[in-house]
Amino acid sequence: MVWPFKPRFRKQIARIEVSGAIGTSTRKRVLDALKEVEEKKFPALLLRIDSPGGTVVDSQEIYSALKRLQEKIKIVASFGNISASGGVYIGMGASHIMANPGTITGSIGVILRGNNLERLLDKVGVSFKVVKSGPYKDILAFDRELTDPEQDILQELIDTSYLQFVRTVAEGRNLPLDTVKSFADGRIFTGEQALTLGVVDRLGTEDDARRWAAELVGLDPEKTQCYTLEERKGLLSRLLPGRGQVAAGLFAGAEWLEFELSTSGLPLWMYRP
Repeated sequence: MVWPFKPRFRKQIARIEVSGAIGTSTRKRVLDALKEVEEKKFPALLLRIDSPGGTVVDSQEIYSALKRLQEKIKIVASFGNISASGGVYIGMGASHIMANPGTITGSIGVILRGNNLERLLDKVGVSFKVVKSGPYKDILAFDRELTDPEQDILQELIDTSYLQFVRTVAEGRNLPLDTVKSFADGRIFTGEQALTLGVVDRLGTEDDARRWAAELVGLDPEKTQCYTLEERKGLLSRLLPGRGQVAAGLFAGAEWLEFELSTSGLPLWMYRP
């Protein structure tokens, strides 16, 4: 007899961990893991998030995949030390959210950042000759100030992305749009404050979240264990475990768009190559 699924997975909770900055590699890994969760017919997913945020599109694609999976299984998100900005965004793809009282979360917003080195370049006698197809092709060039029309274009882009974020939180948390806007100004807050604001449902540890997920699908919370889905690594990655971390830190480019966050007053810059 051929079983349509492996029965042992029906008695376990899938676990996926999202840690560090959310970028292309994180998106690919998480999307692959979500497919595996669906294929193996897990009844529930524990999504552990410990991330300060990351790029807009990668966060949005993870969120969309979680929303699709949420139609088939229960998903409980557990916010760890920090689940801010893009971490909050993907958390909205869960049907239930738990945070520790001291979790740092929030930082709901979008930021586009550029450097202006014009005065420094003047001091060292460096200038650039630019030939471009249109007036805005070198927008955010580092050797000059933004023009007023460029400022308007970029602000419209930011406002559009920000509204997408706010709508996602409002929908995911069943909150009025204006309510979300009242605290979606880039500020960070604790898990305890997030509970008061309605961003999370309960306070507790990751193990509390595991127990909650088990209860939601009728499994014994005392006995039900998690099956952690990890990235499949090639031989070179296993031999050189730090290689991927080094590669993830090599970004290039002069402009980027990210979900806003602040950690100890310092923004995390996720470059768009």
